[in-house]
Amino acid sequence: MTKISKKRSVAIVFSITILFFLATELFLHLDKSEDQRFLEYTHQLFCTEVSGSTITLHYTLKDPEAFGITDAPVTYGTCTTDTEAICASAENALALLQSYDRSRLSDENQRTYDILEDSLTDTLAESKYALYEEPLAPLTGTQSQLPVLLSEYQFYDTSDIDTYLELLTKTPEYFRSIIEFENEKSEMGLFMASYSADDIIKECQAFINMGNSNYLYSSFEERLDSLDLTDSQRNTYIEENSRCIEEYIFPAYKELIEGLTALSGSGKNHNGLCYLPDGKKYYEILVASETGSSRSIPELQQLTQNQMIDDLTAMQDVLTQEQSTATEEASVSSDIFKTQGAILKDSNPAAILTTLESKLGKDFPEPPQVNTQIKYVQKSMEEYLSPAFYMIPAIDNTENNVIYINQGHLPDDLSLFTTLAHEGYPGHLYQTTYFASQNPDPIRTLLNYGGYTEGWATYSEMLSYYYAPISKAQSTLLQKNSSVILGLYALADMGIHYDGWTLVDTVSFFRSYGITDTNTIEDIFHLIIADPGNYLKYYIGYVEFLELKKEAIEKWGSEFTQERFHKAVLDIGPASFEELGTGVFSFSSVPD
Repeated sequence: MTKISKKRSVAIVFSITILFFLATELFLHLDKSEDQRFLEYTHQLFCTEVSGSTITLHYTLKDPEAFGITDAPVTYGTCTTDTEAICASAENALALLQSYDRSRLSDENQRTYDILEDSLTDTLAESKYALYEEPLAPLTGTQSQLPVLLSEYQFYDTSDIDTYLELLTKTPEYFRSIIEFENEKSEMGLFMASYSADDIIKECQAFINMGNSNYLYSSFEERLDSLDLTDSQRNTYIEENSRCIEEYIFPAYKELIEGLTALSGSGKNHNGLCYLPDGKKYYEILVASETGSSRSIPELQQLTQNQMIDDLTAMQDVLTQEQSTATEEASVSSDIFKTQGAILKDSNPAAILTTLESKLGKDFPEPPQVNTQIKYVQKSMEEYLSPAFYMIPAIDNTENNVIYINQGHLPDDLSLFTTLAHEGYPGHLYQTTYFASQNPDPIRTLLNYGGYTEGWATYSEMLSYYYAPISKAQSTLLQKNSSVILGLYALADMGIHYDGWTLVDTVSFFRSYGITDTNTIEDIFHLIIADPGNYLKYYIGYVEFLELKKEAIEKWGSEFTQERFHKAVLDIGPASFEELGTGVFSFSSVPD
């Protein structure tokens, strides 16, 4: 499960013009307070970064002009292999931030400063390994996310339609930049494994094969309904959209297929990152950035093993207790795991969201009032997309939200229930809209902290087992079992990319935990190879929240409450867990 993010990382790149502008600001406005100067800096930084991609701009701001952004270029951005330029830009951005006197800033601006400095430091570390990045990956790559982002590109007025149609024409050149990037990777011996390329090629072909039934046609017409158009205007726009899809979108995907087909087999490594030059070091940097945890890989492995032991022990305690009260062992296995099929009186997703929101009660701060639309992944693309995903709303339009459900990956009521907790309440939707209601500095919305956002959503998903209409024993068993499975994936991720596990090693590892289906294990191995660190965002983020809660219980004693803890971490918002811990215990030492 995932959410569609506007950007994988902040990767802030300053143009010479912007650097000159900001340097001039520093010189001409020394009479301003440090807070005023800092806020002007973060505002300009936000505007520069958000304008680098039309998708990012439109998904971040409903009304760019209100932020002083006009005449932004229509572009997807580009993939670049210029590592030196990326490093220089990151160094300049970090140096400019550090030119401000942190000690003279307000508490809120000090927090923004610290989180921005941490993010830029991560960006600088990763920039040295630009060619190790992978814009294409099964389920989470550009080829998967772009059609969904285009289909949800909202039309607030006719200018948005015009921009959208122009953007479609830019798709071939954007995909060519990706192909050029992949060619450079290939020349450096860093191209993806052939089975990953084959999976992406298959996915792209399935997208093309949808033809006239492709959701880019139907979603466009649905979005036109929100505007007051004449029949003539509507028909003209529909015809132009069809032309753009046929002349630009489909050809771009065909060109991507051709590019990947030509490169398929050129990858020299079909195993983890540690087999690449400096691959182990890159994985350490990647994991730190993806999870927001400052722990070393061995420490994360130990943390995962400890949590799994706790979970397995809790499962054993439940089974022992149930067995002691059962007349026959069979009654345990037939009742305690009996959750398949209908368990909900109303399994409508909207009804489930309402139920989950009502469960927040006194354990969470009151949620903002928002509207949420449930949409379904087109059947022909179910195989290639995540079980569900939350579309992050524009920061000036957070009252309107969308969750996509992939029915092909949700076999029963309980799966739907826990998935909607992950994507909705108290997961992504709640965390995103709650943080937005705190009016944070806009730059904070562009900083990617996957460990916080996916960790919080996973933490929410785990809590939801206890909200479901099943027995406490079932809730505990199923939640702990889900946690253990994620722990196995996390250990496999670190084993494959850090310790060098091969497929044989991975099969042996999963079999030691009773998972014996070789085909399933091979699929897991391929997913982990294609998207290193992805599972860690979910699991390590989740366990870091548990560790933070343990610390809060210990430090706050009788003054600890679930609401106080949840409010503290939600008020701070996405950040590294080191910053989160500092913030929780510095600014929340006294209960409200």
